[in-house]
Amino acid sequence: MRVAVLDQGSGPSFYRLDDDAWATAFDGSPFEGGLLGERRVRWLPTELRAPVRPSKVVCVGRNYAAHAKELGNEVPKEPLLFLKPPSAIIGPGEQIVRPRASERVEHEAELGVVVGRRARRVSPEEALGYVFGYTCVCDVTARDLQRKDVQFTRAKGFDTFCPTGPWLETELDPSDLAVRCLVSGALRQSGRTSQMVFSVATLLSAMSHVMTLEPGDLLVTGTPEGVGPLAAGDELVVAIDGIGELRVGVRDQA
Repeated sequence: MRVAVLDQGSGPSFYRLDDDAWATAFDGSPFEGGLLGERRVRWLPTELRAPVRPSKVVCVGRNYAAHAKELGNEVPKEPLLFLKPPSAIIGPGEQIVRPRASERVEHEAELGVVVGRRARRVSPEEALGYVFGYTCVCDVTARDLQRKDVQFTRAKGFDTFCPTGPWLETELDPSDLAVRCLVSGALRQSGRTSQMVFSVATLLSAMSHVMTLEPGDLLVTGTPEGVGPLAAGDELVVAIDGIGELRVGVRDQA
């Protein structure tokens, strides 16, 4: 099932995308018990919004060995967790804003995992049973600020630094998906989730042993090698097998 958030003029609402033209409305958030109703509508790609409204965005760093090495870092022996604020999330067709405080803003294409039910101290063996669906994410990073600050909050927390979408795919095996990033048509990143140091199940379990994961929370699973700079006017595409393409623009802070 493909679940999206559409805004058709009366505010964002959850829908099941039935095909490229028709969608069926939920009677509320599927993360709060909302069920599919009978109302069907025509939809357009321009109506897509970010498909998540999480209480938190939990990320992992250096989860692809080649990416860790390209930045001169050691491959971690346990998941390196950090948070991005929900205020960083933008949806399809929106724009990443390069802040004046940074001289080097970079892309990191990643598989996003959305939690379907409350998870606390979950084992890896049962972890995938807590997943609602999967989506495309870009963990935008002010690399110069990351190196300056050492910790990640400022470098990864600016508004617009978490493009997410275009929808949630609920029926997907996350173990070996192709993850690609294109910037203005040029391929920058290409990897597979099978290259992760820690699998989706291992990550969800590890995160749930640190903090309670709530329905709708977004887990971001790390990026392949090939990260690079973004410039004003660029079009960023994150493409993942079985999900689709997330497209956003880039501009400088006014």
